[in-house]
Amino acid sequence: MARNRVRVRFPSLAAPLLALTAALALTAGCGSSDASDSSSGDGGHPHDGAPVVVVTTTWEGAFAKAAGAKDVKVIVPQSVQHAPDYDPKPSDLAAVADADFVLYAPFEPYAEKIKEAAGSDAELVEVNLDNDADKATAEVARLGKLFGTQDAAATWQKTFKTQYADLQRELKAAWPGGKAPAVVTQVFTAWSAKLAGAEVVGTYGPEAVTAKQLSDLSAKKPALVLDNAHMSTGTVLPDAGAKQVKIVNFPGKDLDLLPVYRDAASALKSAMAGAA
Repeated sequence: MARNRVRVRFPSLAAPLLALTAALALTAGCGSSDASDSSSGDGGHPHDGAPVVVVTTTWEGAFAKAAGAKDVKVIVPQSVQHAPDYDPKPSDLAAVADADFVLYAPFEPYAEKIKEAAGSDAELVEVNLDNDADKATAEVARLGKLFGTQDAAATWQKTFKTQYADLQRELKAAWPGGKAPAVVTQVFTAWSAKLAGAEVVGTYGPEAVTAKQLSDLSAKKPALVLDNAHMSTGTVLPDAGAKQVKIVNFPGKDLDLLPVYRDAASALKSAMAGAA
């Protein structure tokens, strides 16, 4: 765990979380006999050995589900575009209090505060949220080992690799003129450029593009600009003649990671057809 890596401060959360700690303690006390009944009795996780996983967003949730977790609770609603802006509710803390694992990303600094305020014994797990195929499969394998669900994780990896290869073939067949398109990509959507087999001629973000970057990136004459839908600052290269493609990183409520790749492939195919 890497708690000391989280340095962003959210002062507004401290008081509400501390105020809720006492209420959650009372709730836990009232349900202590039920909690002991649900334990496996061998020092393992409760709920018949299946881990209870609380995640900050659907992105971590999708990684947990891919790794084989069955009982996954998401704290931040899908409608919240920027997770660190979310203010946890008492029900969020109650969910954490019953968790075996709490999954979070480094840019979500309130995760540890949520766990501490809830008095949870959950293991806090930092997740590498990157949809790059190699990094995603490695993270799923790591979580599967952590959860004790290696077989489920391996099954997902096999399905993912097959579908990913299919999408790569489809996108290569859609290259304009049979040549890999030149693209500029936001740093957190570079995985989609890799999926398309595109030639990355420049990157930007997460900060806004400066005047110099605008000039330098435009000079690369990209056919496509891959924009992060969750951190968009509008048209990135307005005078470059490049087609901007919105790439979505976060999965939906079903916590299925595979549609993220299919949706990106669909958007890229449409953009490449328009750039032909």
